[in-house]
Amino acid sequence: MDLSKVDEIIDRHEGERGSLIPILQDIQDVFGYLPKEALERVSRRLKIPMSRVFGVVTFYSQFYLQPRGRHTIKLCMGTACHVRGAPRVLQRIKEVLGIDEGETTPDLKFTLEIVRCLGTCFLAPVMMIDNNYYGKLTPQRVERILKEYG
Repeated sequence: MDLSKVDEIIDRHEGERGSLIPILQDIQDVFGYLPKEALERVSRRLKIPMSRVFGVVTFYSQFYLQPRGRHTIKLCMGTACHVRGAPRVLQRIKEVLGIDEGETTPDLKFTLEIVRCLGTCFLAPVMMIDNNYYGKLTPQRVERILKEYG
């Protein structure tokens, strides 16, 4: 792993109070997640115990310790979506992609997340891929939609 990028990010934030979170955000922007080696470098360079760095990373849901897919699928499991068939849609997504909730496909194309509400109950059941909403889903539509993402 090329840690020179991590050093550049840390150097850019040198002297800033409260720089840990912005540094972690910038590192994640570069790598797509927070590699262990990068966190160790941050700990050493900022003279912050690794336990504190790890505590921040695991506290905030915006940070990821594993590589993520190029496309994030967020399937709503709120009440309206659940009642209207989201569990069947979820099962089909799992079958098509071969992954479970919270996992990423081996080719790093998709990451599957379950959310409690996307704020579009009138489209239930609904999923969001990146910034695109797909509503009134059926298990049959899932495969066609996923194929749109190549």
